[in-house]
Amino acid sequence: MHALFFWIMAAVAVVASLLVVGQRNPMYSVLLLIASFGALSGLYVLLGAPFVAAIQIIIYAGAIMVLFLFVVMLLNASTEDPATGYHARLIGGAGPRRVGAVLSLALAIELYWALRNLQAAPLATGDQRPAPTSVYDIGLRLFQNYSFAFEATSVLILVAMVGAIILARRERA
Repeated sequence: MHALFFWIMAAVAVVASLLVVGQRNPMYSVLLLIASFGALSGLYVLLGAPFVAAIQIIIYAGAIMVLFLFVVMLLNASTEDPATGYHARLIGGAGPRRVGAVLSLALAIELYWALRNLQAAPLATGDQRPAPTSVYDIGLRLFQNYSFAFEATSVLILVAMVGAIILARRERA
């Protein structure tokens, strides 16, 4: 049963992620990204990490996607522009699709190299397994050891929202 659930969640995650890139409408891309995050959350549940699965839904599918939807709606970007004009002359005559194809090929080569050189560590058994980390311990580490990174991320998201508002602001004649 777990194997079937894994393959379903993995297929949904991969297909939704590929469709995110292939959509012309940014609203559909954001919704498909939410579906991909949901499938990743299901995979975390299978890995025995329900806290990470809940955080995946709350933080990414909730807060970050609301921010993305806000920016997409604020910019009023209904569809992607066709590859003409500026986009057609991008990077020495190569359009965005060609550049994307080259970058995808580079990513596939890097992934192949990484998987080929992967050395799996033996699984922990019996008494070797670490004690499960509680939500309390995670909270202490987050707000004591990593408080600067947490606050810096908050400021970065705020700056992104302000930048989106400034870019979307239309001057009235």
